[in-house]
Amino acid sequence: MPPLPALRHPAMLTALTAALSVALLAGCNSSAAPAGMPPAGPAEVGVVTLQAKPLTLTSELPGRTVSTVVAEVRPQVGGIIRERLFTEGAEVKAGQLLYRIDPATYQASVDSARAALAKARANVETLRPKAARYKELAGIKAVAQQDTDDALAALLQAEADVASARAALDSATINLAYTRVTAPVSGRIGKSSITPGALVTAGQAAALATVQQVDPIYVDLTQSSADALRLRRAFEVGQIRQAGRNQAAVTLILEDGSRYAREGRLQFTDITVNEGTGTVALRAVFPNPKGDLLPGMYVRALLDEGVTDSAVLVPQRGVSRNVKGEATALVVGAGNKVEQRVLSVGRPVGESWLVNDGLAAGEKVIVEGSQKVRPDAVVTPVPVDDKVVASPAPAAANTRPGA
Repeated sequence: MPPLPALRHPAMLTALTAALSVALLAGCNSSAAPAGMPPAGPAEVGVVTLQAKPLTLTSELPGRTVSTVVAEVRPQVGGIIRERLFTEGAEVKAGQLLYRIDPATYQASVDSARAALAKARANVETLRPKAARYKELAGIKAVAQQDTDDALAALLQAEADVASARAALDSATINLAYTRVTAPVSGRIGKSSITPGALVTAGQAAALATVQQVDPIYVDLTQSSADALRLRRAFEVGQIRQAGRNQAAVTLILEDGSRYAREGRLQFTDITVNEGTGTVALRAVFPNPKGDLLPGMYVRALLDEGVTDSAVLVPQRGVSRNVKGEATALVVGAGNKVEQRVLSVGRPVGESWLVNDGLAAGEKVIVEGSQKVRPDAVVTPVPVDDKVVASPAPAAANTRPGA
């Protein structure tokens, strides 16, 4: 290809530059707006209109089940276990015979005490008429006063011997009865720690068995002291009100994620804070007629804290975080212009956040298409399904995303 001739004349160079500029401008105009196409309008975004509705606030707290009554069965006398008279894991009644200790030595003690009592009574029967005669003779000065006093003292001592013998018989009888080890309370008995033929002693450290009452059953819960303080202040300023007249309702979530069929009641809240964990202890009580709840199970409890009459919920998909970590939302304001709001949100409620500050009922929050718009842009709001806001679910745990 032969080389292009050099453009030596300035007039030719100027004409060529002008022609190229016109061609570039024509190309740009043709690509930006093709012939017959209208200019693009405001972007469409999905919005949810916020509503203020009554909401029951619920906390999710960890806890464990605890027997309402725990009674350890221990022998009150020593000896050899002759029989075990219950089935492990069965229900027992208060006073039901559980073990029988060899009663031979205790029966002998009862017989000996009974004989001693009879001897003491016989001695009284001998000394009583003698003391009466001496008293009569002393009245006519027939005997010395000292002899009369000795006879009366002997009678009193004999009567004291009778009382002592009677007490010894009672003690021996009680010990004999203790050879029959009975259930101290009604409930479900666990495994036996001894077998027939084993030697037991009075007041030994190891229990023979344990009887527990599990209907009703306690659930011991823990709540952070900060959450307890926040809840108390909310009651004081009127942000929330008591959910019920007396005791708060409690629902259990079991270890497998299922819900316990029966509702419980909060019984009390402790008045001290655990210094090591910074938590407050709470106790709920649940009916347990079928024995589904066993002592020691880990559970989670949904506790009704109170009711707020004008809760505003914003869908979680409409909330994001800025570079400072603050919760923000895009709101369609006057003239369909987009505004960015910094929010203070509380606990999660289903798929929404409970709004503390930054949004009000009636405002339109963008939940779809937020990536297509920027603050101050004009948009076309399109309502979307707002079931999450219209039907608030019970609040979950006390965890909060922060302001």
